[in-house]
Amino acid sequence: MSNPHDAPLLELRNLTKTYGTGENATRVLKGLDLSLPRGGMIALLGVSGSGKSTLLNILGTLLRPTSGEFTMLGQDLFHADDATLTDFRNRHIGFVFQFHNLLPDFTALENVIFPTAVRDGVERAEVRRRGAELLDIVGLSDRIDFRASKLSGGQKQRVAVARALMNKPELILADEPTGNLDSKSAQQVMDLIKTVNEREKTTFLISTHDEGIAAQCESRVEIRDGRIS
Repeated sequence: MSNPHDAPLLELRNLTKTYGTGENATRVLKGLDLSLPRGGMIALLGVSGSGKSTLLNILGTLLRPTSGEFTMLGQDLFHADDATLTDFRNRHIGFVFQFHNLLPDFTALENVIFPTAVRDGVERAEVRRRGAELLDIVGLSDRIDFRASKLSGGQKQRVAVARALMNKPELILADEPTGNLDSKSAQQVMDLIKTVNEREKTTFLISTHDEGIAAQCESRVEIRDGRIS
């Protein structure tokens, strides 16, 4: 019997995305096929306008494709309704952005647990414990009560990684996570991502323009003119 853990984490088949209609229609994704392995660390590359951001938004269930197939963890996400997509996203997908998007007046811990507190409508003791554990993993246990506005750029991005891990997602989409950092801080964030990938078996798809960052990933996916090349 095949092991379900050997199956890909997600698969896209003949996926398209078109903005607008008629003469104003712009086809951004043009029959794209993609399969991501469980526990992988994959670089996503592509020039501006290649469809990279559109693809990330679709994978994050923030944007609906126009046609094709999209399954993750065996679930059909192409035909899912909005409520199902929101629930799926909260449970299975984490996000790390180039600009960390932290709440400046919240502490590091409050930022980490914010997604879970909003989802549950209450801040439970076990949630705070997990948030503190994650800050320890990312090397910021001594900054747990610091407001985000008092943290360095590299520290803020490490908080963002901890926040993305809060709900124990199977997939983390990282959109230029080192693009706003100096080289030392960027490498610290990449070292952290590699550690989390190995320890938690979390799949990372890392969008980057940096060949040095891409070289640290296990594999790479390049998108050109709306297709995987």
